[in-house]
Amino acid sequence: MNEVEQSQPYNPAVSERDVQTYWRENGTFEVSENSEKPKFYCLAMFPYPSGQLHMGHVRTYTLGDVIGRFQRLQGKNVLHPMGWDAFGLPAENAAIKHKVPPAKWTLQNIEYMKQQFKRMGFAYDWTRELATCDPDYYRWEQWFFTRMFKKGLVYKKAAWVNWDPVDQTVLANEQVIDGRGWRSDAPVERRELAQWFLKITDYAEELLDNLDKLPGWPEKIKIQQRNWIGRSEGVQITFPCSSGDDVTVYTTRPDTLMGATYLAVAPQHALAMGAAEDNPELKEFLEECNRVRVAEADMAKLEKKGMATGLRAQHPLSGEDIPIWVANFVLMEYGSGAVMSVPAHDQRDWEFARKYGLQITQVIAPSPDSEDECDLDGQAYVTHGVLVNSAEFDGLDFEAAFDAIADALKGKDLGVRQVNYRLRDWGVSRQRYWGCPIPIIHCEKCGAVAVPEEDLPVILPTDVEFEGVGSPIKKMPEWYETKCPDCGGDAVRETDTFDTFMESSWYYARFASSNCSGGMLDERAKYWNSVDHYVGGEEHAILHLLYARFFHKVMRDDGMVESDEPFERLLMLGMVLQDGVKMSKSAGDSGNPHYLIERYGTDAVRMAMMFAAPPEQSFEWSDRGVESTNRWLRRLWNTVMEHLAGEDVPPIDKGILSDAQKDIRRTTHETIAKAYDDYDRRLTFNTIIAAVMSLMNKVVKFEDNSPQGRAVTREALNAAVLIMAPITPHIAHILWGKLNSENLEDATWLQVDESALEKSIIQIVIQVNGKLRGKLEITPDTANEEIEQQANALENVVKFVVCKTIHKVIHVPDKLVNFVVG
Repeated sequence: MNEVEQSQPYNPAVSERDVQTYWRENGTFEVSENSEKPKFYCLAMFPYPSGQLHMGHVRTYTLGDVIGRFQRLQGKNVLHPMGWDAFGLPAENAAIKHKVPPAKWTLQNIEYMKQQFKRMGFAYDWTRELATCDPDYYRWEQWFFTRMFKKGLVYKKAAWVNWDPVDQTVLANEQVIDGRGWRSDAPVERRELAQWFLKITDYAEELLDNLDKLPGWPEKIKIQQRNWIGRSEGVQITFPCSSGDDVTVYTTRPDTLMGATYLAVAPQHALAMGAAEDNPELKEFLEECNRVRVAEADMAKLEKKGMATGLRAQHPLSGEDIPIWVANFVLMEYGSGAVMSVPAHDQRDWEFARKYGLQITQVIAPSPDSEDECDLDGQAYVTHGVLVNSAEFDGLDFEAAFDAIADALKGKDLGVRQVNYRLRDWGVSRQRYWGCPIPIIHCEKCGAVAVPEEDLPVILPTDVEFEGVGSPIKKMPEWYETKCPDCGGDAVRETDTFDTFMESSWYYARFASSNCSGGMLDERAKYWNSVDHYVGGEEHAILHLLYARFFHKVMRDDGMVESDEPFERLLMLGMVLQDGVKMSKSAGDSGNPHYLIERYGTDAVRMAMMFAAPPEQSFEWSDRGVESTNRWLRRLWNTVMEHLAGEDVPPIDKGILSDAQKDIRRTTHETIAKAYDDYDRRLTFNTIIAAVMSLMNKVVKFEDNSPQGRAVTREALNAAVLIMAPITPHIAHILWGKLNSENLEDATWLQVDESALEKSIIQIVIQVNGKLRGKLEITPDTANEEIEQQANALENVVKFVVCKTIHKVIHVPDKLVNFVVG
């Protein structure tokens, strides 16, 4: 070991600490809007402060950091902030368990996790840090809600919800698993509660259409959003009812109307509840339905149950009476809570009709040119065809029948064409304590009144105790009793809090003007505009992204932002697994970032995570990867130090380079070009690492200590260090400084020397009938005719073409020649 190595061994515990101190003391990653550089806004979805980083966090935030650091090397003004999604049920449950107020528990976790993030070397602008539980943050969320309230985008109505009797709160459909609450595991009940809603459906068409304007989003994410919004064209049909209350249904298959043999309504439908008043058996069935709840995705697997109401409706075209049934698969929150049932042409309706002996009438037959068969004894016939048993509509195909039947219904004033969306308005009320208070005051005289701007924020009390079930603020009259701002009379505050998706729907914009005290956003938000690259888990592909897109459009319409979409480019990540299960902080030392950093260093952990798999893929984590990357970084350090211990390095003189020196340069610049493409377009950071490893293997074997040998070696080492800088920033900071006597943070990406990529000798493959028969070395300027002559003269080629006719020569320049003979 030489003198330099002895004096400066690789010690990440010391070197990484020193580099992070330099960044902190120099405010290296603090940015302003007063820059002539092009802006780049990089953001990873902010974390819930659970108290400890796990390897899933490491992957998400390292990927975001790598993207941001690469863009900084492109000479851009990079905003890369961090904050905390601090409200929510886990903090409240932990507070109850540990007998500590949620605010205290949350703030302690934030401080601990913040130190962990800093240890990971992430290039955050900490001056923009925010926490959603801070009144300075949620004040503006409340203000925005009151703005939407006054614009008519907010309303309150009674709605059937999934109620968790243990957690005492409403659950989204996605939070109900096999009929039980996702956290409490308690059987979920159906309850009718007054809820606040945001009219996201007013933006449904734009939310759908704008997906085509997002080329930087993965197609599968856009498909999920399209399906969730769910645009459909159909007809709203009215069925007159014997009770005097008409039943309206929506269908995308009006061509099957003549085959409707019964109506099915939800257990919560007014007709069903009215019929149950004098029918104990039906009442008991409705109560049973309200006790059983599954997520919408699981409805198809649910046993289909129903009961006749005794009521009948009149078919709008034929005038025949058809029965009205209650069915457990009909959702009250979709449309009118009623569906027309066509058992011959809908599988679910067919199964229900077979079970309860209801009439099945075929009205669609396969088209004459179709090979389909219609066997209603085995299953419903669900494809489009031609109409039969449909009176004057017989013989029409789907499109003609759609128009004719829609027109006939319109003529009777019993139907209208309609565009529907599967998307429903966003229910934002939650019955828990640890959340942002909804800024509404209820007055018996004035109704619901928005809290005036000068009285915001409505601050959530933080010194609370949990006694029994339910939210503490619902038991604090000193907090909720107030005066009406309109009439001055006695009134009460809304004691529900916001769905935590509210906080995460606009935080990205607040980062741009996080210290603004005079408004939700200021002009700086327009400078940073949309997030250029957004990174997060695929589990947020629907709701979070959809709600953020909605908020952004409302903010745009209010003049606060200028773009149409919040996130220009999206990177959705696969999961980090351990034994096939998503990793969490419960994994112990195995996969504990703190343990691994202490043992191997931050750069080794970051490098191992980026080397493990492409970002979109889930993968099984192994600590052995960190051990390997630590060894490689040590070799990189030692190689650079050995090089620095040698003689001075002259500039490269391309005119006198040997073939071996040219080969090193070619590999260097091929690696620079590949790394740029992999960082910028492909986002495959594992292949970047593999390419640099290959380059370094070549450098280590290149034992040329001549002046030009040292020059091309220096160029290769510079390239390796700079390319790895976004992934392993600490070691790169030190080695770049030693190689170049300048700060890495002032460096820019290396330019590819196109002349270095030219090969003096090219090896091409020679085939006969597609099989390898030899290889040929040529110069790049060799004519095709000469190449073919040389190839045809190869001994192993001659054996396979002699006495045969060459029908064709396939020549792929610089790659292969294939003789097709026979």
